[in-house]
Amino acid sequence: MSSHLLHGWPLACVLLLLGGIARADEKEEAVRSGVAKESAHDGVFARPATGNASGTRFVLASGTVQVPVVVVRGTPYEMGRQLGQLMQKEVQEFVPPTLTAVAQKLKVSQDVLQEVWARSAAFADDRVEQELAGLADGSGVPLRTLQAIHAVPLLMPYSCSSIAAWGDATADGHLYQTRNLDWSLEIGAHEFPVVVVYLPQDGIPHVVPSFAGVIGAHTGMNAGGIVLAEMGDAAAEEMPYQVHAPHFTVFNRTLLYDADSLTRTLDIFLAQPLTKRYHFVFGDGRNERRAVKIRAHAPEPPDRRVMVWKDNDPTDEFAPNVLSCVVYNDEGRGAFPTLKQEYGKLNGEKLIDLANRIPIKGGNVVNAVYDATDLRLWISYAQGDKEAYQRPYVFLDLKTLDTDRDGAPDFN
Repeated sequence: MSSHLLHGWPLACVLLLLGGIARADEKEEAVRSGVAKESAHDGVFARPATGNASGTRFVLASGTVQVPVVVVRGTPYEMGRQLGQLMQKEVQEFVPPTLTAVAQKLKVSQDVLQEVWARSAAFADDRVEQELAGLADGSGVPLRTLQAIHAVPLLMPYSCSSIAAWGDATADGHLYQTRNLDWSLEIGAHEFPVVVVYLPQDGIPHVVPSFAGVIGAHTGMNAGGIVLAEMGDAAAEEMPYQVHAPHFTVFNRTLLYDADSLTRTLDIFLAQPLTKRYHFVFGDGRNERRAVKIRAHAPEPPDRRVMVWKDNDPTDEFAPNVLSCVVYNDEGRGAFPTLKQEYGKLNGEKLIDLANRIPIKGGNVVNAVYDATDLRLWISYAQGDKEAYQRPYVFLDLKTLDTDRDGAPDFN
């Protein structure tokens, strides 16, 4: 990630909107005020009576490395409340002081960040706002504070990488996908890791490697075998970014809730208004058994705004360095020779090794490798002076998860 973080951008520039944007609608006002009007969007802050559902917290360990896992279930509000209760100490330690520091770095007030969130949330999934309401009630951190911290990724440039391989490219035919989050180590989010397993009352179970107090998904996988990764392309020079659109961390949650195939994933994604320049890799390890790479550059003309590349695509930006059953975006950091050499032998271990060789050093916050066919996950967080690529990975087999001890897997 760029360390500039909006240096020198005055408040007016941060809030500058693209010409012709209409004034905020009723949902935007509801998010801004924290009170939903009965006439429209009265479900934005729905706080349903909590039933008997409760969350569970345990630890994944690899040597001295320990990463908490929180399993939550029920309505969006209930899941947010359970997450807040089970991570209360970490959320309180991380979110308020970090928001103060980031607001100072961005040279904006927390009110401005909350306003940015309100404008973006007007275009986003109500379930996310309901989860935030539950998170606030469970953690004791004010809703406005949580909204403001969730606005930060909308205003910051950063860069990452992802590889998906399946079928003939892998040793067992499974779809494996990597995700390097190359972001800001100075924010310190990696010191408050959590892997959240969502078991929604309505929707598809999904897992999100995250940070205390953050419910947006920079990556994730659902029980349908859909796995998501993002790479930021927007330059600091293009600030201020469009905020009348949901951020990718928000619509990723929609995809994880609702998408049961790659086709459905693309349908949902292509219906979203765009904020700025990104690449995405979306994989499907259980239904269609394939993946695509997407370049979504909001400032481009309509005919170049969204490009979708399949495997071995001669129109891919990396052609002729393309392969059957492989898509990738490493921003030129050298993944292709290994992919070609290890073709047909790729597996979780080999992709962990490859992910460790292509991060942006100095900003490698999280690395994840998914087996989207067998619903397994390996993940490494930075800690102290060690970046994610220098740290051991913890492992989670979602097929064996049975936190309610009813003899049936939670994640199905």
